[in-house]
Amino acid sequence: MLSAGGPAKGTAGYVAIEHVTGTLNGHRGAFALQHFGTMEGGSFKLSVAVVPGSGSGELAGITGTMTIIIAAGKHSYTFDYTLPATQ
Repeated sequence: MLSAGGPAKGTAGYVAIEHVTGTLNGHRGAFALQHFGTMEGGSFKLSVAVVPGSGSGELAGITGTMTIIIAAGKHSYTFDYTLPATQ
């Protein structure tokens, strides 16, 4: 993860690549997520997407996006994804 700005002043940005390995709805494999986020004036903008071509094993060909929800100081997420029809 790389970040810059002044988080104490409420302005910053970050980028990151996250490697995910495991089982997703019965399909074993791995893929990478790319994060791009900014904060300014108390507002957060965040984009997280599956890196194209990063899927392996039974997750080869995966596409999708992740939404990170921050509420009451806790993080949760939703992951909307698609696997090729042959999976």
